[in-house]
Amino acid sequence: MTGCVALVVCVAALTAGILAAGASELSITTIKQEPYTMTRGSELEGYCIDLISELSKKLGFTYKLHLVKDNRYGVKDSSGNWNGMIGEITRGDADLAVAPLTLTAIREQSVDMTTPFMQTGIGFMLRRDLASEESSFSLLSPFSTDMWVGVLIAFLLTGLCIFLVGRISPTEWAEPDTEEHSFTLLHSFWYITGALTLQGAGPHPKAPSGRLVSAIWWLFAVLLLASYFGNFNSVMQANKHVSIKSFEDLANQDVIDYGTFEAGSTMLFFKNSNNPIYRRIYENMERKKSYVANMEEGIRRAQEGNFAFIAEAVSLDLAVARYCKLYRSQEVIAMRAYTIAAPLGSPLVKNLSIAILQLSESGELTYLRNKWWASSCVGADRAQSSEALHPHDLLGLFLLLGLGLGVGLLLALLELLSRAHNQAKDGKKSCCSVLTSELNQRFCNKGESAEQDGLDKSKA
Repeated sequence: MTGCVALVVCVAALTAGILAAGASELSITTIKQEPYTMTRGSELEGYCIDLISELSKKLGFTYKLHLVKDNRYGVKDSSGNWNGMIGEITRGDADLAVAPLTLTAIREQSVDMTTPFMQTGIGFMLRRDLASEESSFSLLSPFSTDMWVGVLIAFLLTGLCIFLVGRISPTEWAEPDTEEHSFTLLHSFWYITGALTLQGAGPHPKAPSGRLVSAIWWLFAVLLLASYFGNFNSVMQANKHVSIKSFEDLANQDVIDYGTFEAGSTMLFFKNSNNPIYRRIYENMERKKSYVANMEEGIRRAQEGNFAFIAEAVSLDLAVARYCKLYRSQEVIAMRAYTIAAPLGSPLVKNLSIAILQLSESGELTYLRNKWWASSCVGADRAQSSEALHPHDLLGLFLLLGLGLGVGLLLALLELLSRAHNQAKDGKKSCCSVLTSELNQRFCNKGESAEQDGLDKSKA
């Protein structure tokens, strides 16, 4: 972003009705501040450049641009003299000021000002994490919502896998007809819950397949808990700040410094306000001398943290659109407007006011606002505002668990297949029929199994 440097525009009228009698050209001063006016190569561009271009088309004049000398908007000193753009107008060095120039009573006494071309107010900007509200569910904050859903799915799948391995493996359940199955579905979930809390819950698996699944789950649980508590500590450290959402919050804390442009209209608002909150803000800025020289300094200090930059909301919106870690307060106070300034009694003011209204009614001003304030942070707000772990952060851990569950189930099936093969060989039966019978015994209830045995005997 370029420096806050004033710009002078010289305008030569093409129609006699625009200029005062005897005048041959006009000089227009404006401020160089992104996106109102900025330099691209050797040319100037921005909202104000587009605005003056549209006005020139409507009113029929040409113009050329040059920079003002003292880089200021315009403040009256103790001797009654103006500096900045207002000074250029009052001294006759410029005939118009096209810039984000705030309409104020003291300026209106020295210059004529047109119909506003943009409405704004005073807000403040700070780093997004300093403005975040502390959650009532801070215990959940180390993991994102997607992460918690992934952990729940992993828990359910592991419990189901332990249950299936306990049913399928002959080592775990050798005689389905006579033995009670220890790894019921309820006990399977209780077992992995004990592992998740690092306490354990017996009985433990006896089969290699069950032990493999159990070991993989224990490893998953230990690494998951390590990740949770590690991120929990960093989140808690990050939350050790005052949540700033309003000017009252800003005034009632002394952890975060704040400041605005020195001797600008924003500072004068706080200085002249009778509101005790705003007066306290001014007194704090005056005591700490926490003013900034230009927009770039304010943005830089806000990005560094522990600083809230107070300025007009429309300018802050641009910074927030460009720098995704920054946040602009929802509260906007002291509504004001940007206008074009001209010398007292200038015949240009009426024509310019009408042209600005026409641009507003046609939607051209809205188009220019959207053009220059387009955000580059689309889709990035959530990522910037959250430090929670996401599933992709622990993707390898989830893949390891999935691989372990798959291998465990495969080992259990191989155990059962080996037993079926041996029984089929001894009884001279088909391996498939023995395997099917084993699966039926393990997954059908005993009543159905006994009834089927009695029916087979009667048929025999």
